[in-house]
Amino acid sequence: MSDPVARRAPWIAGVLVAAALVVVIVMTTPWHLIDLPKPDATLDFTQAEIDRQNQFRHELLPWSTTSWILSLLVPLYIGFSPVGRRLYDVHRLRRWYVAVPVLVAALGLLASLLTLPSDALAEQVTRDYGLSTESWGLWLRDRAVNWALASLALTAIAMGLIALAKKWRTWWWAPAAIAGAVLVLGVSFAYPVLVEPRFNEFTSMAAGPQRDEFMQLAREDGVPVKDVLVADASKRTTTLNAYVSGFGSTRRLVVYDTLLKDAPPAQVRLVIAHELGHAAEGDVLHGTLIGALGAAFAVVLLKLLLGARMADPRRTALLLAMIIAGSALAGPVQNLVSRRIEARADYHSLRLTNDPRDFVEMQHQLSVRNISGLEPSRWRYWMFASHPTSPERIAMARAWGAERGDPVPPLVNR
Repeated sequence: MSDPVARRAPWIAGVLVAAALVVVIVMTTPWHLIDLPKPDATLDFTQAEIDRQNQFRHELLPWSTTSWILSLLVPLYIGFSPVGRRLYDVHRLRRWYVAVPVLVAALGLLASLLTLPSDALAEQVTRDYGLSTESWGLWLRDRAVNWALASLALTAIAMGLIALAKKWRTWWWAPAAIAGAVLVLGVSFAYPVLVEPRFNEFTSMAAGPQRDEFMQLAREDGVPVKDVLVADASKRTTTLNAYVSGFGSTRRLVVYDTLLKDAPPAQVRLVIAHELGHAAEGDVLHGTLIGALGAAFAVVLLKLLLGARMADPRRTALLLAMIIAGSALAGPVQNLVSRRIEARADYHSLRLTNDPRDFVEMQHQLSVRNISGLEPSRWRYWMFASHPTSPERIAMARAWGAERGDPVPPLVNR
């Protein structure tokens, strides 16, 4: 093909993929479910509970924020400065397909070591407040597994992009964009089978009334669930949670053992109904589609920014820095969509159970138990909040109940 066509093609593809991504997000995200009153934490949380949450955040956030800043600044500095190419050269490995994995693993290890002190201090805070129960040995083991998995994933991405750019200097981005989208789809299928077992052990819930209730609830909701699994979360945390993992033949309902042990049955049922809402609404597929389009757009953007320079393995650190920068910039949009999706799952739970009173009590108990943020700062809310706050979720349940003649009184007497 002519040079003008080769120059215009990535711009056209980028516009088309970006437009498709925007259309999917705008058209499939549930932007409005119900008119909500202004959330008010003082309606349902005592001053002591609010003060405890504030004190927990006051002690935790300096360390978690330090880790986040370091995890961004270190790779960005290395990647966007000559340091990245010098680190590649220092290996003196003649084969690029050997040097690239070494560099990726080394940079990941460096970032992990630099954030180790602040991460450890943050972990100590969660221990002091009774949220973390894992041993320091298990904590270090989890960090090592995270480093290994991240290094493996980033190595595969970097080597794939470099190899394609070496083979097709001009058009490498086209097969790479397709491969990126397919990779996201594959990870959605494989994650429950290959990654989750690296951190928790899962056992099928024993036959009995509670399992039968969960399966019956799924049938009533029209959601095919392959199995109900219990995760041994208590070896790491005291928090309460459940989730639906995978889709198709890999879909299963996963329940924390802490939830089964410490939450009343009515509240457990509401949590399960929320998770079934994700499956009923196809949220995993929805997220996978957005992720696939996002991956394809990211590859086209790399083409526009790097061009044929992608074939130079000495720019591996720059590639990693651009991936990290892109992930950080995309975070607020991802969280915005996620909060809306989670709100829809809450709405689904209310419709399925018709139990706004227990829903409010459940959200209160979960928030107190998990010491969830009640009123995070605006920038933290946009950057990190993948779920609505507990007062926002309670406000939805209260509005839902009021519409149906079942008002929910405040949990705190004012």
